[in-house]
Amino acid sequence: MPVDLHSDGLDLTALPRFRLAALQARRLLIQAFWLGGPGLAAMLAAWFWPAVQGSLLAPLCAAVGASLWLLALGLLSARSVAGWRAAALEPPPATADKLPADAPRYRHVLWTLRNAARALIQLLRSDGGRASLLALFALLPLATVIRTWNLALPGLVLGQFAYAAGGALLLMVFGLLVLERWFANLATVESPEAARLARLVRLPLLTLSLAAACLFFSRADSFWPARLAVLAGLQPAAVAAEFALRALLSLFTRRPASEEPSPLADSYFARQLQWPPRPLANLQDELQQRFGIDLRQNWAFGYMRRALLPVLGAVLLVGWLMTGIREIAIDGRGIYERFGKPVEVLGPGLHAGLPWPFGRLRAVENGSIHAISTVIEDDEAPDTSDAEGLAPDSANRLWDAAHESENGQVIAGLAGDKQSFQVINMDVRFIYRIGLGDDAAMAATYNSADLPTLIRNTAGRVLVEDFASRTLDGVLSEKRDALARDVGRRVQADLDALGSGVEILATLIEQIHPPSGAANAYHGVQASLIKAQAAIARERGRAAEEINDAQLQASIATDKANAIARETMSAAEAAQLRFAAEQSAYQAAGNAFVLEQYLGQLSAGLRDAKLVLLDHRIGSGASAPTLDLRRYAPPADTATP
Repeated sequence: MPVDLHSDGLDLTALPRFRLAALQARRLLIQAFWLGGPGLAAMLAAWFWPAVQGSLLAPLCAAVGASLWLLALGLLSARSVAGWRAAALEPPPATADKLPADAPRYRHVLWTLRNAARALIQLLRSDGGRASLLALFALLPLATVIRTWNLALPGLVLGQFAYAAGGALLLMVFGLLVLERWFANLATVESPEAARLARLVRLPLLTLSLAAACLFFSRADSFWPARLAVLAGLQPAAVAAEFALRALLSLFTRRPASEEPSPLADSYFARQLQWPPRPLANLQDELQQRFGIDLRQNWAFGYMRRALLPVLGAVLLVGWLMTGIREIAIDGRGIYERFGKPVEVLGPGLHAGLPWPFGRLRAVENGSIHAISTVIEDDEAPDTSDAEGLAPDSANRLWDAAHESENGQVIAGLAGDKQSFQVINMDVRFIYRIGLGDDAAMAATYNSADLPTLIRNTAGRVLVEDFASRTLDGVLSEKRDALARDVGRRVQADLDALGSGVEILATLIEQIHPPSGAANAYHGVQASLIKAQAAIARERGRAAEEINDAQLQASIATDKANAIARETMSAAEAAQLRFAAEQSAYQAAGNAFVLEQYLGQLSAGLRDAKLVLLDHRIGSGASAPTLDLRRYAPPADTATP
């Protein structure tokens, strides 16, 4: 029962838990240090050690470290309660709040720093500070377990390291067992938290035992140790989440400073580590302790507890009988088996029969259509191409590209005059469904374990037999629809003979072409032919160009000669006309015409000449005229600048 320091007549020295509080606080602190250190190291190894990443050692380190760290948090929480009792029994001496005015400056600085540290410690010792730290430290193991959670880990061969590490874990288990027995044997009057700590110690006991078993039985071909190593972190993760939740909820509750506190690091999941487990009793104790609600005194809950087993048995019986009622969807059907023997094919609706496992219903497809290729295609990545981007590889239907849906077939051929064989690639697909009759449903369910494999193998055998007698010219020249009907008819006949219950609806031959290597060689031949044809066309074009050029030059020369001849004839005709006209004028005018022609020719010849005309009548007697041919320039003073 928690005590209140303000109670009248309270003698703390008469209570054993207060007298032993200081000793218990030191012991709990040492135990938390020795257990929390290895736990923190194991969790850091799970986070940052490359040697354990990707193997079962990572979840083992996470589970072991988380359980030890949570135990250390529980010990520290109990140590805070023991420290409160020790402080209540012997309060710490009061210290001076002020320094003398004449104290040196450095003493004032030290005094300020000491008060700040003391305030921080006081804050951490408060209920809110302890709750915040507990919530923060409890999230570390939870995050570690979540980070290392991987149920797809492969087996691992550890060799001698497994036995050494497993032996070390068993030694720690022995030490923890001694600690658990010591807490379990402590009297409640001496340490009320001992029973809770004993249950909390069982958490690393269980985790370390599972870890040792995983190390001892780890093999390359054994997967259960890796799965067990991962699942071993469930209990520590649940306890860590409960610690954090309890710490956060405690921030919203107020406790008087004079009332004795209780440890925050308490776990409902850790209490279940006992035999026999009593979850309801623990829940009732929790409700009575926290809220004062005693469910044991309620007659309704007592009646429910007494009637629980009969009611639960009746519910289970009715539920088991209800397994005999089955529902078949409107687009399905099923085969009813009574004591393992098929009885009838049931249609859509509700059907009643014997309960499980005496009566079972096997679902059968009812008209579902499937498409299958003769080649098992690998799982392709989803098509993420858009309308304006590059086309996916599956859209490449050229012959020079290899396709996963195609298979090679050997056909007949000739090498000269001898019989040989050739290879072609084919993409053949079958559209099928399970027959709609009851017999077909029975045959498809019980006569074949894998219908797609049966259809694929049967189709492959039929294709080999059918194309072995065909030639390349015959295959490429024959109509595909007739060839597909022939192949589909033969495949259907073989499936009927096997009693498969499968109905081939359509046979699609997507492609028939030579292999990609032959296609590339054929493309080379085509390219050579195209180059030869292009060279011939280019030479023909050059010859035509030269012929046209020669014709153009000849036409130009002919036209030029005709023009010159025409000009010459015109000039001759003009000269003839001019001569005839002058002759007529001379006959009519005589010398006058001659003088006129003379003067005209003289005027034409002297058109640009500078002449001086002299008249013989100028002057008198025998003296000739004097001509002054000097040129005079204007005076210098009157000349313009």
